Amino acid sequence: MQRIANLLVIKDGQVLLLKKPRRGWYVAPGGKMEAGESIYEAAIREFIEETNTEPVGTHLKGIYTMMIEDEGEPVDEWMLFTFVANDLKGTPFVETREGLLEWHPVESLATLPMAEGDRTNLLFAASQPGVQYGTFHYTMEFQLLEEKIQISTEEVNRQHGQ
Repeated sequence: MQRIANLLVIKDGQVLLLKKPRRGWYVAPGGKMEAGESIYEAAIREFIEETNTEPVGTHLKGIYTMMIEDEGEPVDEWMLFTFVANDLKGTPFVETREGLLEWHPVESLATLPMAEGDRTNLLFAASQPGVQYGTFHYTMEFQLLEEKIQISTEEVNRQHGQ
């Protein structure tokens, strides 16, 4: 199973997104984890490689299972670990081999073209407390079939004695 880590920087009401050339969809910078790497290390390394900047105040916001199905049968599965940072050091690239880096208002996460699972997890990461967990089922063409979401926060856990 592939493991992917991405990182969303939120600064002054803006988010730094990567516009991928293949579909014109927006994603948070990130990529595949390397052997022996922690999810945190992978998120930082991939962010630095793709943006030429260093994230500041990085923390985990979501853990997701992504399923690709063909006629109801699973054909691919991967784990996605989403991190958020509240600042960055340096000046981001404008364009990389991965696509174009652009700043957008946080609110645009609701409308920019992207995979619907990404929209769910990035909107949560940018605007909600706690950590979100979920499973997303897609067709081979990345049409969302189903999503299951759970959220945990320390306050909720304390109230329930967990």
